[in-house]
Amino acid sequence: MLLLRSRHLATVGVIVLVSLGSFITALDQTVVVTALPLMMVDLGVSVNQIDRASWIIISYLLGYTVVMPLVGRMSDVYGHVRVYQVALIVFAIGSVLVALSVTLGWVVSARVIQAVGGGATVPVGMAIATLALPARFRGLSLSIVAGAAEAGSMLGPVYGAAILEISDWRWIFWLNVPQALILLLLSMFLPKFVSNHGRVDYLGAILTVTALTLLTLGLSQKGLFVGFDLIGFCLILVAIIFILILVVHQRSSDHPLVPAFLFRSMTFVSANTSQVLVGASLILAMVTIPLMANTVMDQYPTTGALWLLRMTIFIPIGAVVGGMLLIWIQTRWVMLGGLLIGSLGLFLMATWNLEVTNIELTTHLVISGFGYGVVISPILTAALSAAHNDYWATAASWVVVMRMLGMTLGLSALSAWGVSSFEMATSEIPFPMPEIGQSVREFERLLSDYSGQVKVAGLAIFHSFFKFAAICLVIALVPTLFISKPNEDS
Repeated sequence: MLLLRSRHLATVGVIVLVSLGSFITALDQTVVVTALPLMMVDLGVSVNQIDRASWIIISYLLGYTVVMPLVGRMSDVYGHVRVYQVALIVFAIGSVLVALSVTLGWVVSARVIQAVGGGATVPVGMAIATLALPARFRGLSLSIVAGAAEAGSMLGPVYGAAILEISDWRWIFWLNVPQALILLLLSMFLPKFVSNHGRVDYLGAILTVTALTLLTLGLSQKGLFVGFDLIGFCLILVAIIFILILVVHQRSSDHPLVPAFLFRSMTFVSANTSQVLVGASLILAMVTIPLMANTVMDQYPTTGALWLLRMTIFIPIGAVVGGMLLIWIQTRWVMLGGLLIGSLGLFLMATWNLEVTNIELTTHLVISGFGYGVVISPILTAALSAAHNDYWATAASWVVVMRMLGMTLGLSALSAWGVSSFEMATSEIPFPMPEIGQSVREFERLLSDYSGQVKVAGLAIFHSFFKFAAICLVIALVPTLFISKPNEDS
């Protein structure tokens, strides 16, 4: 009995440790949102150069995404714990470099290094958590690690704001160092899971990183969905060329970075297709909620952030619930349920008017956030069930990459579609011009009417954003139907 209890405690310790790693590294995805204005002043970046400053955020997301397949494979080959420890060291080094930076270019480069280490902790942590528990509880372990990462990205802005209340922005990154070192010391007690002893296809890694970098940059071009954006289309075209070269190379590789058996699996492809759609839907909702609150709803910026928090706080809760349901319910049905719940919440949000009550607003946000959370564990579980034991971290890394690509695609579509839709809607509303003999009261009334019409037009556009986000989840129901039970995939 004592031995059994000791094993249970050891398992809990493993899950807690890798979850903390995912949490602190995910904080840095969004922590700079609140610190960005102060960083711009300190680095000598003016307000009219906000597009350059945005690379402080984009660089982390880019580094976080593109190296995941390589790090996942390295973890499967050289050992999960060893790569996890290296990832924490790289994350700490990157954090120190950011804290010491004096130019924008320095910050952006250091953020990429930081992201390489931070991004690695997620798929490697998932692989460790998967090995720590019996297969029956795999979904639960994945949901806890993924939920911790969701909670980190959700609380990043709040965490950054709290540090800024007592110190300057550099301490956001200095504090990462002791956190990473503590986790590094604790990781010495992690069980040493047996590695594959295969090889890493580094040429395939170069091709993959190049293709993902070009694809991410291409999808992030704001003009991609309006007119013809030459840069965006060229980047995507070159990315496709690298992908084709990668496919040819992988066929001749004895230890491919992108194993063919994964992409022959209907379950793996279906889970990742759903993940792209969920990522696009999530970023649409996350951007629209505060934007709608701060514009047509005439709310304070903090109010918009709190509205968003009501949704995002239920994502990790839904993730854990989804993981628990997988113990008794088939993956496909849990995922279908989560998608339906999330889409219901979004369709309800598309009915908001200027007089929406606080109870209605909160209920709809909670429903959508919970639905987004429930699907996290089924997607990961389905993807990992299609992989061999020696490719678990690799499979997990591709799931995270697909989510980030979906979010990039959704954000690009939103920025292009939103601007063009608003311009088209407001161009049909005549702006009142003062006329000779017109009273001030009459002109103010016309201005008020104009403002009201603009709000109505803006409200309709935001409703279309929510509907499109909901439709993305509804479309994701189709690939979900092709997710099979473990060992049933062809």
